[in-house]
Amino acid sequence: MRHWAALLVLALAGSAGSRAQEDQKQKIRLLRELARQGSPAIERIAPYLQDEDVEVRREAVKAIVQIGTVRSLDPLVQAARDNDPEVQIRAVDGMVNFYLPGYVERGISATLRKAGNLILGRWSDAPNEDVVEPDTPVRKEIVETLARLIEGGSSIDSRANAARAAGILRARDALPALVNALRSRDSRLIFEALIAMQKIRDRSVADRVAFLVRDLDERVQLAAIETAGILGSQEAVPQLHRVLDAPRNQKVRRAAVLALAQIAREDSRNLFLSLISDKDEQIRAAAAEGLGRIRKPQDATVLEKAWSSESRIIARLAIAFARVRLGNRETGSFSPLGYLVNNLNQRAWRGVALPYLSELALDRDVRSSLYVMLGPGATREEKTGIAQALAASGGEDSIGPLEKLAKDEDAAVAREALRALRILRGRL
Repeated sequence: MRHWAALLVLALAGSAGSRAQEDQKQKIRLLRELARQGSPAIERIAPYLQDEDVEVRREAVKAIVQIGTVRSLDPLVQAARDNDPEVQIRAVDGMVNFYLPGYVERGISATLRKAGNLILGRWSDAPNEDVVEPDTPVRKEIVETLARLIEGGSSIDSRANAARAAGILRARDALPALVNALRSRDSRLIFEALIAMQKIRDRSVADRVAFLVRDLDERVQLAAIETAGILGSQEAVPQLHRVLDAPRNQKVRRAAVLALAQIAREDSRNLFLSLISDKDEQIRAAAAEGLGRIRKPQDATVLEKAWSSESRIIARLAIAFARVRLGNRETGSFSPLGYLVNNLNQRAWRGVALPYLSELALDRDVRSSLYVMLGPGATREEKTGIAQALAASGGEDSIGPLEKLAKDEDAAVAREALRALRILRGRL
């Protein structure tokens, strides 16, 4: 009798399992069909975010991400409260995708795969470079959601992914959560938090990264050194000098010298003077940057001599930057400022010249020289590059030249000038 009862129980359980599986398949088919219907279908999809079957919830969040309209945001915030790591990751990538279209195709959710009961994403060793425009308004509830996930996501992957998203969206209000993440035991989360802090660029947290510049994980150490430099961490300076006493490799040595050059404390000046003729071109470049930012008039001769003898472009660009910082405002083709502007035309060096010009444009006298260089002989690349520099660092005096540039006969130049005006006015 007991034997037959046991068989009956197993049969009923099997039948129930079969029905549940079929029910799951039907729901998934329905969700995929609804996703193709676009924004009007979101109200019908959203209830499935509460389904007891995790596979159904995953399919529901994928459908909402696929639709990707402003009406998707509230359901994605809701989905991010799920306790399943995959749902959290897909919800976060969907939020980012709204502000940065196409992101889901290269975000962590695009690489998710199952390994037994685990959901894993493929992480690159290189820092993520995605970031929204500086004047992009991001909803408060999205930033709050990211901060909550950074501190309490269901897995390290979902926490690290939320940290990455906070950086991409320049979510300044998530900084407390990012700072707390630096104390994590997981290197991936620490790394993503550091890169996010670099993108947000809030100097108020600069000294919170100092303890990591000698981290045992090289990837974390390099990211911490770079972050300390970008944010100008004064507390990191002694640690950076200790790193240079015994750097683990040339990559770390370069990063430490560059960070010191970005912080540019006067007590690092002798170090830069000793390295201006180093055999490594990147070290020479960093040393020149440091001397330029410290701005000691007596160093002008050293930089002029280095300029005359330097043959490597990366170091010449840095020396040009330093010479302009020390007062050379000439606009001729062979002047330091002319050299920087000319390299906007070179795809390989535009990404180096443009940050230098953006920093130099903080000086009104340099801006006046740049306005002259927007004249009839300027190329499209030079005009758009100067516009981008002014967007980042210009003042009220930049509005007139940008308004004039916005009427340029070259449509690409006009568009970039209008974009620069929008960002500049938002900053001012």
